Amino acid sequence: MAIEDLFKIVKERFVAEQPAVPAAQEGDVEIPQDLLFKCPRCGAVVYNREFTAAMKVCPKCNYHARLTWQERLELTADKDSFVELDADMKSLNPIGFPKYEDKIAKMQQQCDMNDAIKTGVCTIRGYRTVIGIMDSHFFMASMGSVVGEKIARAFEYATEHNLPVVMFTASGGARMQEGIISLMQMAKTSGAVKRHSDAGGLYISVMTDPTTGGVTASFASLGDIILAEPKVLIGFAGRRVIQDTIRQRLPDDFQSAEFQEKCGFVDMIVERGMMRKRISNILKLHGFPKEAYRR
Repeated sequence: MAIEDLFKIVKERFVAEQPAVPAAQEGDVEIPQDLLFKCPRCGAVVYNREFTAAMKVCPKCNYHARLTWQERLELTADKDSFVELDADMKSLNPIGFPKYEDKIAKMQQQCDMNDAIKTGVCTIRGYRTVIGIMDSHFFMASMGSVVGEKIARAFEYATEHNLPVVMFTASGGARMQEGIISLMQMAKTSGAVKRHSDAGGLYISVMTDPTTGGVTASFASLGDIILAEPKVLIGFAGRRVIQDTIRQRLPDDFQSAEFQEKCGFVDMIVERGMMRKRISNILKLHGFPKEAYRR
């Protein structure tokens, strides 16, 4: 059966489920735009409400769709435990990139955040933690001056207060609209991670789809423990660029989380529904104190 036919059947079923209306209004029934979700990987079609209830994981192929920072925080942190750090920090336009301020303002309004990462303190099943969540809906979570600064400050706060860090990465890499300043964030964040590590701190890096470019080449790969969601894209340069450079065909699963785990780059692949519990277990094993929590 063609996908178009399946959409037609589902829409007809939706119309049939609607309350009866007067004959004059029968032609006014509208199908909500967000009624259905079509998986970009396998093509399966499901009701959006069912897809959302499943934590945005495709029931057929286990595709883990990208989440907003609000969705990720709700799945990870204990209820009402999150306190944001550096909430008012905003990007400038250090190299005078045309219309950069307008684009930033548009993204801020669409995503309800000042830049591509939210950092703060929360509890995860009672374990007090510094958390960072990158949101790919904001400029593909590219790392500019604000993203790098907020990550560095989050690690400094964790070092000062003897807290673990859990960082959810999802990025297209450095933000070229900020030129060399964006690239310098790789060194800044890596230095902050090193100071946190030297102080005996624990850093759990959680790679989500996609984690690429300068983010992969810096703080995302420096976790004491590196977790990843299933089948997500993890890499530095693009597949075609690498193949053209080395003149060799790459494996079909190259740059997938499973390939990275097989090569020792990722420690563990964790289903989205188990991520919160797995992180809390790691914090427990490392001896962090547990507070009371409610979910």
